[in-house]
Amino acid sequence: MNTILFLTKLIIVFLPWMLKRLILIKFFGYKIENSSRIGWSWVFPDVLVMKKKSSIGNFNYFKKLEHLELGEYSTIGSLNLINGFPRSKVHYATEERRLALILGSNSSITNQHIIDCTDEVIIGEFVTIAGYRTQILTHSINIYKSKQECKGIFVGDFCFIGSGSIVLSGVSIANASVVAAGSVVNSSLLDEGCLYGGVPAVKLKKYECEVKYFEREVGHVD
Repeated sequence: MNTILFLTKLIIVFLPWMLKRLILIKFFGYKIENSSRIGWSWVFPDVLVMKKKSSIGNFNYFKKLEHLELGEYSTIGSLNLINGFPRSKVHYATEERRLALILGSNSSITNQHIIDCTDEVIIGEFVTIAGYRTQILTHSINIYKSKQECKGIFVGDFCFIGSGSIVLSGVSIANASVVAAGSVVNSSLLDEGCLYGGVPAVKLKKYECEVKYFEREVGHVD
């Protein structure tokens, strides 16, 4: 990025929201609903879609994303690092991938998390990435092949990912899953309505009673 473009974007970051929104729509071609909002954050993906009442807080850094989409009433808090590894003739050259973060409606990424979008991360509706310091990592090194590889991650609807968890590449998490704080998810969690936890994460129990979190009609939890 040349110096003039960098300084221009830096100025845009700290502009009043209404003016910033007009510039982002007119000159960057972004689709941002009137009721949505971005705080003091570096948010310049190739494509940005922000639907009704979605928001991004302060001091987030989004780097090398091709597509960022927030569904209605979805939120990203503050101090998050969300980045992708750019197109390269060396790394991941033979892999089909999309540098994207898709956040479903009424879902929330709270504060101080790291999300690696070397391949796409799709998060469903009514999901909470809770607490602090969770890592969602779509790439790693295959030690057998001595090669870097990436695979997308999918989190189903009504999931709760506890603080300080690590979710590794290629994982799918079933709807209505609860991942206990500090867990390492290195394989897909396929049974719905269950509590998972540990290193690596395993099924601890299935919820047999009513769980109101799984039946919410609004994203915010009081």
